[in-house]
Amino acid sequence: MTQVYWAAGGFLAAFVIEGIILYLLLPLLTSTGAVRSNYREEQIPVSAGISFAMTLLLVYLLYRLVNHEAEGSQLFMLGITAISFLGFIDDMLGRRDTTGFKGHLEALVKGRLTTGGLKALGGGLIAFYLALYISADWINIILNTLLIALSTNFINLLDLRPGRAIKGTFLLAAVIIAVAYQSMNWALVLPLLGAVVYYLPSDLKARAMMGDAGSNVLGLALGFWAAAYMPWLPRLLMLAFLIIIHWYTERYSLTETIERVKILRAIDQLGRN
Repeated sequence: MTQVYWAAGGFLAAFVIEGIILYLLLPLLTSTGAVRSNYREEQIPVSAGISFAMTLLLVYLLYRLVNHEAEGSQLFMLGITAISFLGFIDDMLGRRDTTGFKGHLEALVKGRLTTGGLKALGGGLIAFYLALYISADWINIILNTLLIALSTNFINLLDLRPGRAIKGTFLLAAVIIAVAYQSMNWALVLPLLGAVVYYLPSDLKARAMMGDAGSNVLGLALGFWAAAYMPWLPRLLMLAFLIIIHWYTERYSLTETIERVKILRAIDQLGRN
């Protein structure tokens, strides 16, 4: 029961801290020109998702100050910070003349490193680093590396319309929780969900864009939770799903697919203006 209290406290603390950070961060991003046109051609702050890493750092610091240790939080925090930094680089310096994993790979083969290519290479190394510490053998290291890396990019693929990436995060998190709820360290997991719950209205109402600095964090977190807490077979099924999704999005538009499928369109539109 004590762990439940710590986890609930972490969720509430993250909710409050995220609100304070966003209150200060969004005007800063706007005033410094960190804005981008959204799908409606409106200029809104970008990279607001760097708030997730900031919030987690403060919550885990609070845990430590009151002598509570969320097991795995140091490793998790390292991965979150690193992937958010790579996403921030892509948000701020990235050009949109090269898109898709295939496009960035082709550019790299030709000797040109894009920010997307840097993010892919760096993200793969981060995934491998995390997998080394949470896996028992090389089969699981490979499985978990692919799971974390593809999960990271999957949420990034969704982040093309307000709220879509967060809805995808919640849906995939629900599946992971349903499978692994008995083994999960809730004090590690719930703070990020608390931050995302506070941030959701800003994303839905198109007041801010989380950018890769945020979507990468959500994707890596899902992959890490799955790799750390789920049994072998569910992890394998999740990896198969992610491979199929990536294959599909290299060939077809995910947004057009969502628009064509009634139930997906309804979920996608839920909560928007």
